[in-house]
Amino acid sequence: MPRVHIMDTILRDAHQCLIATRLQTADMLPICPQLDAIGYWSLEVWGGATFDSCIRFLREDPWERLRLLRKALPNTRLQMLLRGQNLLGYRHYPDDVVRLFVKKAANNGIDVFRIFDALNDIRNLQTAITAVKKEGKHAQGAVAYTISPVHDIDAFVKTALELEELGCDSIAIKDMAGLLTPNVAAQLTQALTKKLHVPLHIHSHATTGVSSICLWEAVKNGCLHIDTAISAFSEGSSHPCTESMVLALKNTPYDTGLNLAALQDIGEYFFKLRKKYQRFFSEGPAIDTRMQLTQIPGGMISNLYNQMRQQQVLDKMPEVQKEIPRVRADLGYPPLVTPTSQIVGTQALLNVVSGERYKVITNEVKLYLQGKYGKPPGEINHEVQCKAIGQETSIIDQRPADLLSDEVDSLRKEIGDLAKSDEDVLIYAMFPDLGKEFLQQRADGTLKPEPITPDPQAIGTPKDLPPHDFKVRFHGEEYNIAVTGCGDKHEKMRPFYVVVDGVPEEVMIESEEWGVEQTTVHPVKESPKSSRPIATLPGHVSCAMPAVVVQVLVEKGQTVRVGDPVLVVEAMKMETEIQSSVAGVIESIHTQKGDKVNPGELLIEIKE
Repeated sequence: MPRVHIMDTILRDAHQCLIATRLQTADMLPICPQLDAIGYWSLEVWGGATFDSCIRFLREDPWERLRLLRKALPNTRLQMLLRGQNLLGYRHYPDDVVRLFVKKAANNGIDVFRIFDALNDIRNLQTAITAVKKEGKHAQGAVAYTISPVHDIDAFVKTALELEELGCDSIAIKDMAGLLTPNVAAQLTQALTKKLHVPLHIHSHATTGVSSICLWEAVKNGCLHIDTAISAFSEGSSHPCTESMVLALKNTPYDTGLNLAALQDIGEYFFKLRKKYQRFFSEGPAIDTRMQLTQIPGGMISNLYNQMRQQQVLDKMPEVQKEIPRVRADLGYPPLVTPTSQIVGTQALLNVVSGERYKVITNEVKLYLQGKYGKPPGEINHEVQCKAIGQETSIIDQRPADLLSDEVDSLRKEIGDLAKSDEDVLIYAMFPDLGKEFLQQRADGTLKPEPITPDPQAIGTPKDLPPHDFKVRFHGEEYNIAVTGCGDKHEKMRPFYVVVDGVPEEVMIESEEWGVEQTTVHPVKESPKSSRPIATLPGHVSCAMPAVVVQVLVEKGQTVRVGDPVLVVEAMKMETEIQSSVAGVIESIHTQKGDKVNPGELLIEIKE
């Protein structure tokens, strides 16, 4: 009698989808003994955005998280999500880096590697699959499911069979945006199980509200492996509820055999954690059938929400949701999954906030259009391609990684004594600036969560209110609060700029001088005042959204032409070159690497 096996996403994708990957390792470990006793086929604990989030926000060593979970879950397969040649970063890495990463992930505790490519370009999966098989681990090839004029069931079956030929031990349908409908799930599963000789897994997000039915239809048509999430972090942009699916399959030919009461106890533990992470939950609807149009994946929506809130452009979300499908069509209908979801989402946001489509184009879009992420599924918008990279730029048609030289030795030399192991070298490889800062702070003994007080120069703290740090307790949890500035104390509605556990917020307080008569909290769209002047002339260089300066490409006195890059900034994990709109001489520079800058600020003056 067939039995359905469950992979639970509670320790990785579930919280990536709902709370922007903020679940701390310390909150995972206490429940591990109960999770380990359930009898899951596997637990997803690593990969995806967890590596980035551990370093960027939680200031935890992602390798140490994996080792701790391996020790705490001795009887359960541990699974990770690997982006093929992208690994866990946002670019292609040379083959030697891919092989080293897989080896170290296997050595530190990963048993199952779910490997996918955002474009379903098989060439980008070969090295990772071969490396996993060499380490004696389970290689699971994932087919990124999407809807477009160039995708159909035959194409997905063809990709799955190619993955099986490469030696994959199982195949997964990866429905990252919850686009499957029950009818299509049945047809696709039936078509795959007829052709495949290895087990089939199905992964579908609950965004549109029909994923539980999709799993049921998939099971009835031969799929015996499903992905779910413990109730407290299930549904919405996450996954179908584990307890519900166990209940639905109970006393049927597909009974999971899992202990429902034990699962309910685990659900209660995670339910209590929700209060601690409440501010990271998206305010969007739990069920949103508009995802059939926007195709924003579950792993992206909570991060996009939090990124736009931090960028103070959350009011632009409806426009961005409409722009995402347009950008996706321009780029040849890539499935929206990391890194293409971030590439398309960030470009859509730039198109909206800059007031002109493709006025500013990220470096990642330019690389994509050159073929350096792989072969797009459909035709590229020629006009957009010419605007981004020009007509003379050659488009590569080979495996992108074939153009990359080995990097491991040079990475070891660059990071030097800060790296105490190859795992540290790989932290640096994934995120050079962020990783180096992380390793340096660890060496200095200053490693802690994001600084709660931002750069006073960037915030522009008024002299009448020096920064104040304090702690508050809310729902039994403690938060670090920093008041970093305020508006004119004679104004009736006075803005106060605060930071909550490293996340900038802004409130308006109705007051009379310093005596508060009535307090009303309002969202404020404008950025805090900065000491930098405002860009007003054609030769004034500014950026379209709040960002961090990655590199200043020019010097005072240098001559530039129209279109010459003068700055590189990072916003929402994507880098963008800012180009000169005039020909002239660099007269003054008002920024440097590492500065946080706001829209409209004068960063560089060019004298025409």
